[in-house]
Amino acid sequence: MRAWEMHPLCCLAGEWPSSGGGGGGLAPGDRSLPPAEEDADAAGEAPAVAGVLYKWTNIGKGWRPRWFAIRGGVLAYSKIRRRVAAEPHPASEAAAGGGGGVRLIGVARGGAGGGAGERPIGFVPLKISSFSESKSDDKRFYIITPTKTLQLRTGCAKDRATWIEALVSARSEYSFNGDLSGDQNDASFSTEKLRNRLHAEGIGEAVIKDCEQIIHSEFSQYQTQMKQRCEEYLSFIGSLPREVEVVNSVDSTVPEKPQLELFKHDCSSSGKCSEYSNTESSDDVGKQEISELSDGDEFHFYDTRQSFSEFATSPADPRKGCLNNGNEDHKSVEPLSAHKAEKCMLSHSKRRSQLPEPIEKEKGVSLWSMIKDNVGKDLTRVCLPVYFNEPLSSLQKCFEELEYSYLLDRAYECGLRGNGLMRILYVAAFAVSGYASTDSRPCKPFNPLLGETYEADYPEKGIRFFSEKVSHHPMVVACHCEGKGWKFWGDSNLKSKFWGQSIQLDPNGVLTLEFDDGETFQWSKVTTTINNLILGRVYCHHHGTMNISGNRRYSCKLTFKEQSFLDRNPRQVQGVVKDADGSKVATLMGKWDESVHCIINNDASKANSHGSHQSSGATLLWEKNEPPVNPTRYNLSAFAITLNELTPELKEKLPPTDSRLRPDQRHLENGEYEKANAEKLRLETRQRMARKMQESGWKPRWFQRDREDGTYRYVGGYWEAREQRTWVGCNDIFGNLSSSQKLPPSALYTSSSI
Repeated sequence: MRAWEMHPLCCLAGEWPSSGGGGGGLAPGDRSLPPAEEDADAAGEAPAVAGVLYKWTNIGKGWRPRWFAIRGGVLAYSKIRRRVAAEPHPASEAAAGGGGGVRLIGVARGGAGGGAGERPIGFVPLKISSFSESKSDDKRFYIITPTKTLQLRTGCAKDRATWIEALVSARSEYSFNGDLSGDQNDASFSTEKLRNRLHAEGIGEAVIKDCEQIIHSEFSQYQTQMKQRCEEYLSFIGSLPREVEVVNSVDSTVPEKPQLELFKHDCSSSGKCSEYSNTESSDDVGKQEISELSDGDEFHFYDTRQSFSEFATSPADPRKGCLNNGNEDHKSVEPLSAHKAEKCMLSHSKRRSQLPEPIEKEKGVSLWSMIKDNVGKDLTRVCLPVYFNEPLSSLQKCFEELEYSYLLDRAYECGLRGNGLMRILYVAAFAVSGYASTDSRPCKPFNPLLGETYEADYPEKGIRFFSEKVSHHPMVVACHCEGKGWKFWGDSNLKSKFWGQSIQLDPNGVLTLEFDDGETFQWSKVTTTINNLILGRVYCHHHGTMNISGNRRYSCKLTFKEQSFLDRNPRQVQGVVKDADGSKVATLMGKWDESVHCIINNDASKANSHGSHQSSGATLLWEKNEPPVNPTRYNLSAFAITLNELTPELKEKLPPTDSRLRPDQRHLENGEYEKANAEKLRLETRQRMARKMQESGWKPRWFQRDREDGTYRYVGGYWEAREQRTWVGCNDIFGNLSSSQKLPPSALYTSSSI
């Protein structure tokens, strides 16, 4: 008889053997029994409720019978061996006679089976689980835990109701709040060895008794403290089911206690899932119901492990981390002061998490139709619609590359501790991280007007950034940023080559990083190619060599691998760090859109980029932040969404040249596409005066060139002017031109479209 045809009569056993006979094994992560199971096994305790349920495994195997047993607040399940399916078992006879007070559901008395002899392959803690009945099948129900969803089926509708009743009862009856009110002297200890040692030293009896009294007093206080803490932990665990039910019944909200982090249970049905996978798939009806459980009912669960660790450290201590527009909070290991933590949380709470809802419905535009309709025309007079733009300027894109500025903070700290090697490794990781935001960004940023500026003050990151467009022909953007113990500046001039279906962008400029201790690093960016401009999905890749040179001991060479059609592992970055003698001391590997790892003092054979970095002993330097909760058409990161935010308080402090005040960009962000196109055309007409202004001796307001072919350096004074709100020399470059400012038509069309 095949396993899925046998009668659901199975045997019971007082304990599980060390190894199962039918291939039953532990699931990954379940190598040992939970404490409740170990205690029950040690005492020879039989399950309170047991029986056979059909569990959905995967598409290939479908529903499979499993032996389920509730014991000590834990639901355990194991495979059913085929070869013993028809063999009688002593425990089966005991169960049939009602021995042990075991309650069997859906199992006929007096038969035989072979389920309980197997070692369990999975455990479900009922205290942090919830249960739901299927709406389409009266035999099916779900057990939802923080890590997975079990889809189960009974033999009849009555059995389903009985199982759910038993699960709910076991969850409520089994309490972690044990009786801790025993006599403190129960855990007494002997001081006989101490007494003998003191006697050997010639200490008097009175002194020995005083010592014993002190030890007993200290031990009693310690025991009382441990007892109180244990009661707090057990009370916290006991409250989890109520918390889960409350969260399941209301919309998703942020909890008041920062140490209790909620995460949404993600149910996915794509692909082939093993029996031990976190997410288990079923048929179409099951998929739809699980989707309804996840999306409609907003199921959330407490991350128990994180709650325990943080609760044990300090239940009300918010100083252990600070959100930094992404997942940087778990990367920072040094606690902040209470004042800085409070300031950080307040600053972060002001940042927006999504763009405004569009006012108008956007109309798609074909780039090919734009080119076809303007064949033979002067392309400098063609205004591309805002459909091809994202609501950010190139000045803001410069600051977006500093999203992972915490890497420079770490580099500074490593240098202070005398670890120059780790400093350059973090600098290299920062240089790679700047490209992470370019992934799947189909739209181009706005080309800033001559003299346009952008400021970014992010105290929660500890950085202050400023940039300005300093030249129109060629177009050069200069920036300056100050962080915790470091300064970063540079300029960028892109030279483009159009190849029909793609465009190649070659950056020309040097980026400089200077730490407060005098160590500096310089590098230039690599080539970027944007593909499928006419047909297909637009994507970009970065390729070339980046040399990071320092003024002290170490230098780094990074190679961005050029992508090919046959490459199955694209976007690779590999690098080496060498000391002053030219000896290789470290290796870097990773992807510019995922992460960067390093291996110190190892040969290249262990740094295989196609293998697992963890298996090769690599250390994680940087990892890309999670995508935003509210995605946009422009595929902006959570950090990029905050860059163009304009509050009334900030608007009063900004100069009239700031990118946030640019009207066409603001209309595009608000979804006012007709107004955005009109403003873009007006500003492009005005921008055609820029070359004439530059030839007439126009100079940047906040930057100055070192030499004729050198880097633009920040001259200072911007933040002081911002404090005083005196913007001398900052004209309203976004306003309308007066009649006296207008140039003759021959001078209007001398620059490219923006």
